[in-house]
Amino acid sequence: MDMRATYESIGADYDDVLRRLGSDALVERFAKKFLQDQSFANLKSALAEGDAEAAFLAAHTLKGICMNLGLSNLTGPAVQITEELRGAETIGRAPELFPAVGEQYDKTVAALSA
Repeated sequence: MDMRATYESIGADYDDVLRRLGSDALVERFAKKFLQDQSFANLKSALAEGDAEAAFLAAHTLKGICMNLGLSNLTGPAVQITEELRGAETIGRAPELFPAVGEQYDKTVAALSA
């Protein structure tokens, strides 16, 4: 798998993650681990249940993982939903922001799974 091409195909920042991790092999290894992460599923569940605290934790975790992996295409929407949920007692507008997260998440998973 050509990770640089994969990252470019989704609008992610390969050079950023390569600087951070130091080798193509590590980028690929950690990008593949992203596919096993449950943060997105947890966010979706928490929103469906109306649990603002759990949704915030899941969104914040997803945002951090995306930032660390240079998945800038997904980082932006993850930041938006995280900030909407930060300190919130209700899920507020988070369900309105979730489709953008889902779209980029699906795009990222498809590219990393290919």
